[in-house]
Amino acid sequence: MKRPLLAIGLALAAVPASADTNLRVHYAIPTIWADTQAALAEAFMAANPDITIELDGPAEGYGDGVQRLLRESVAGTAPDVAWVGLNLWRVLEARDLAQPMDDFLPEDPEAMGYTGALLSLGTFEGNQYALGTSASTLVAYVNPDLVARAGGSMEDFPTDYDGIIDLAAKIDALDATTEGVWISPHDWRFQSLLGAHGGRPMNAEETEITFDSEAGIAAASLYSRFAVEGGMSTMSEDDARQAFPAGTLGIMFESSSLMTRFSEGAGDRFEVTVKPMPIVAPDEEVYLPTGGSGIVMLTDDAEKQQAAWDYIAFVTSPEAQKIIVETTGYAPTNALVVEDESYLGAFYETNPNARVAHAQVARYAGPWYAYPGAEGVAVTDVIAADLLEIVDGADPRATIEELADTTRSMLGFD
Repeated sequence: MKRPLLAIGLALAAVPASADTNLRVHYAIPTIWADTQAALAEAFMAANPDITIELDGPAEGYGDGVQRLLRESVAGTAPDVAWVGLNLWRVLEARDLAQPMDDFLPEDPEAMGYTGALLSLGTFEGNQYALGTSASTLVAYVNPDLVARAGGSMEDFPTDYDGIIDLAAKIDALDATTEGVWISPHDWRFQSLLGAHGGRPMNAEETEITFDSEAGIAAASLYSRFAVEGGMSTMSEDDARQAFPAGTLGIMFESSSLMTRFSEGAGDRFEVTVKPMPIVAPDEEVYLPTGGSGIVMLTDDAEKQQAAWDYIAFVTSPEAQKIIVETTGYAPTNALVVEDESYLGAFYETNPNARVAHAQVARYAGPWYAYPGAEGVAVTDVIAADLLEIVDGADPRATIEELADTTRSMLGFD
């Protein structure tokens, strides 16, 4: 009888070592990651017989996982390495738990697939505290059948927001059951539009709010234009995620991590097609906030740190990233996987949408800004509420300028 991959991985991790070093590894979301983590541990130990990987029992989610890590650090029982949400590793850095990895990075990171954009996912104040292990960014999901009915084509699909809004209006006008375009009034989506225009939510020192720049006004104005010109409604996120695969929504800006869900949901109704985010600013100014996971080194033991780095380098290598892509559906965080056909050429041949999304990550990945302080989470709720007001007709400039002042007050910046 063939044992499940998870059981094999955990059994291997539990074998008493002839190995010299034992590394405890924390991860979360077992519904996505359990088999993948076991496969990675097995492959790493096969190549590094002197290091044993012991997988801790997984946390249900990234938030729960970080809370557990904080409790374990107080008790002195923290693991050596941890996989955490890309928007949460700063919690560990702020408490001096995440160890800087700059001394372990190769001399030429780019040659190893660590582009500047990818490294930025784990950089703070010039130090490398985390490396991305999986990623997702905002993409445009398109229903080609509705595009064709509206007189457009995928070959000439618009590459700027003006063209997308014009096409959305035509789709919206087809009949009473179709809608042209939709994007959630959500901080991460707003940050994506902001980054595509070259803006940032805060300055580099995180002492000032900057989303009320012209880039921010332009990003917020898209919510208004999508509604007024493109016919976007205020349906909920759940309703939109059902409407698109059902074939009643033409263009949806959503996370690339939903690719498989939408394709399976659409079934034979239509062929889901993914297009990249339209980019407004010069490439060097663009960032797309990136969701997914990152890995941090927690051990401060010098001997274990080298073993921990060997594991971190492995799981961010092209070979391991290939495993992650094929088993989770996330985009890789090593550019070589996308560029070198020997890794995922066959996969991309049958999954062209994935190539579009993955290339965007390698080119434009950037940090998902988390607002600092006790009111940081509350700020994102206020942003969402104000974006919804813009969809409902509020003036984008006045709303964003007032929102920026409110945010400064909430964070103690004024």
